[in-house]
Amino acid sequence: MAEATASSAAAAGSQAAAIPLGLYVHLPWCMKKCPYCDFNSHPLHGGVPERAYTDALLADLRHAVPVHDGRRISSIFFGGGTPSLFSASAIGRIIEAAAARPGLTDDCEITLEANPGAAEHDRFRAYRDAGVNRISLGVQSLNDDALQRLGRIHDAAAALAAIDAVRDAGFLALNCDLMFGLPGQTCATAAADVAGIIERMPAHISYYQLTLEPGTPFYHRPPERPDDDTIADIFAHSAAALSAAGYAQYEVSAWAQPGAHCRHNSNYWSFGDYLAIGAGGHAKLTAADGSITRTARQRWPRAYMQVAGSNAAIVEHRQPNAAERLFECLLNGLRLRHGIRRARFEARTGLSWARLRQSLTASIEDGLVCMDATSLCASERGWYYLDTILARVLPDA
Repeated sequence: MAEATASSAAAAGSQAAAIPLGLYVHLPWCMKKCPYCDFNSHPLHGGVPERAYTDALLADLRHAVPVHDGRRISSIFFGGGTPSLFSASAIGRIIEAAAARPGLTDDCEITLEANPGAAEHDRFRAYRDAGVNRISLGVQSLNDDALQRLGRIHDAAAALAAIDAVRDAGFLALNCDLMFGLPGQTCATAAADVAGIIERMPAHISYYQLTLEPGTPFYHRPPERPDDDTIADIFAHSAAALSAAGYAQYEVSAWAQPGAHCRHNSNYWSFGDYLAIGAGGHAKLTAADGSITRTARQRWPRAYMQVAGSNAAIVEHRQPNAAERLFECLLNGLRLRHGIRRARFEARTGLSWARLRQSLTASIEDGLVCMDATSLCASERGWYYLDTILARVLPDA
């Protein structure tokens, strides 16, 4: 019995060590808070406290790195806020620290979010020299009226100039964020947005619908938006245009050319592990015994800087139970076109495929999901009813 227990523990440790490890770095300041944004971002009042915040991030990283288990970081994502408000030297310091401990894989994907109008064009080359190898641009639209209604600080010309600047700096991996269902948007203006982005041929396009999130100005004072039928038409026509241009939809909101999937986000969607540093950062780590721990950091930047690098920075620390692990895995995995693979599900949740099937009985019978002995995915119909599928397995409060 002791030998069996030791064998199980060794297997769990081996599985945990095989889970990819990402690093999310939150840089929380923006030049202006957009009325639809519910992220932990804060408008600038004066300059960015770059040195103090970077020092706090480095202290947080030293504290966050777990006991070395052989894993190196396979992706880093600088998100915000507007990370391009920080200098290349600050970004480089963080990359160098992560490379020193716990280390980076040889092909580590390092993404920096940038907003047109919030980064000098010469900075992109400096970011590349600092180690960034992927840029994600918050274009959102190529229609000046739509951008103004969204509260963006750039216009279409600035967005196109930023795309050119990223290319001129030598970046091959470029993502452009684009939104649909915008105030005043029509099928024609939405089609023009998609056509304009396709013309620039970024390797990756994130195409997502504007939603009115609680707590945002748009939620309290909703703008006039296209009706549901028009939004459905916009998405259908845009999907066809993207497919015709060689982009494959591999996730609900993600389209990529061959080989250009976002590795960092794919790790989230496949229930991988990730460290997180910065104000409001959320992390997930799997221990050698297979247990999962989720942590969250102090969200207010000034308070975070005062306690970063200590246990006081951690405001949430929990181990999800079996029902929560199942729900979290489905919440992310069903977003993927290929869905969830049995071997990965069992290795990363510690739960059985039979238990998963039992929880999805109603959705299987309704034809919302397709499940066999090795894989699970949303059906073509179920793709539009993910909320329904998830609500049926939502853990009790």
